[in-house]
Amino acid sequence: MKTISRTNSRTSIKGPAVAPPSVDLSAAEPSADCALCPRLVEFRQENIRTYPDYFNAPAPTFGDARAKLLIVGLAPGLHGANKTGRPFTGDYAGDLLYGTIAKFGFSNDRYDARPDDGLVLKAAAITNAVRCVPPQNKPNGAEIKTCRPFLSAQIDGMRQMRAILCLGRIAHQSTLAALGIKQKDAPFAHGANYTVPGRNFSLFDSYHCSRYNTNTGRLTEAMFESVFAAIRAHIDAGG
Repeated sequence: MKTISRTNSRTSIKGPAVAPPSVDLSAAEPSADCALCPRLVEFRQENIRTYPDYFNAPAPTFGDARAKLLIVGLAPGLHGANKTGRPFTGDYAGDLLYGTIAKFGFSNDRYDARPDDGLVLKAAAITNAVRCVPPQNKPNGAEIKTCRPFLSAQIDGMRQMRAILCLGRIAHQSTLAALGIKQKDAPFAHGANYTVPGRNFSLFDSYHCSRYNTNTGRLTEAMFESVFAAIRAHIDAGG
């Protein structure tokens, strides 16, 4: 059983040091016509009819497998990644996320809300807990669980990773499940920072950078930047 011990600013999840297996990173990407979740497939087919020019497929991870930082979101937005095929591209959440990424040196600062804008991530990658757009942006529990093996493969394949940033509670919970960590041992909280047993990376939490969270003041730009500042310092210190 894993337990928690608290230090000054980081929480250590104590447990057995189990190294991840060798993983082919291609296992981290569902096929373009993935049929694992019937409700999401039905919604995809509906979107293909309604928005024939959209990407309308599971949004692949954006970035390099050698990245030091993996950012995990919830799911593609209907008029964001489902349209463009790139996580957080085309909606408000992407404006805040990519602007902050650039400020802390994780990109070449070329974001222009389209997949051909020339944006290149630096030592970072972005994925989602659920790869297909869900109705009303709300995946159900079965869909989150079904998509988790892709997240697990992504994490296990990134051997140089030093930090995971979970955007929101669902991303946090699915990441914990992918790592075999009980929810009670690492509760979600904005600004939380956990060390992960048996791995060379730490887990960071932030409220999701959605328009709703920023409009209601649940997440401010300063709050979001404080999390990235902690991640930047952690990586620069050698993880």
